[in-house]
Amino acid sequence: MPETISAAALAGGLSWASGIRLYMTLFIAGLFAHLGWIELPPALQVLQSPWVMAVTGALLVVEFLADKVPGVDSAWDAIHTVIRVPAGAVLGAAALGQMGPEWTTIAAILGGTFAAGAHLTKAGSRALINTSPEPFSNWAASFTEDAAVLGGLWAAFFHPWVLFVFLIAFFIVAAWLLPKLWRGLRWLFRRLST
Repeated sequence: MPETISAAALAGGLSWASGIRLYMTLFIAGLFAHLGWIELPPALQVLQSPWVMAVTGALLVVEFLADKVPGVDSAWDAIHTVIRVPAGAVLGAAALGQMGPEWTTIAAILGGTFAAGAHLTKAGSRALINTSPEPFSNWAASFTEDAAVLGGLWAAFFHPWVLFVFLIAFFIVAAWLLPKLWRGLRWLFRRLST
């Protein structure tokens, strides 16, 4: 049972985090496994390859810098809408790949859902924050997202129950926030089109 809980936390944590910072998620998981701090399931052990870590590390730097520039961050998010959600599904399935196919399928569905929820909440809120003329609110949001992903991964790797509580709280806030973000984005698009 503890192994199943750890695997579920890994699947949920990687999927959720990939919806916000995909390359940070891949790099941190690979680095921690490479250093021997965690053991990844067989389907994810490729992340600890030095070659994979070099690519995800380089993309992490690009993602980190792009996310700090207002406007560029929204363009980056728009492009990654078609990357982060499938990546979350793949990470969720890979984390439970040693279990039966029914669990792998459920993990892929939930992984894509977690990544989509995290991505839509992040991208929508950042698009609205970008309407502010000063860059400080954008930087604060970006660094908060960095910290949340690091904290979420730490919990997924070492404290599964903390992660589960965090994910429940995140999705309650996201369910409350997403309709407001949608209204705000509709207002923004109407304002820009006039």
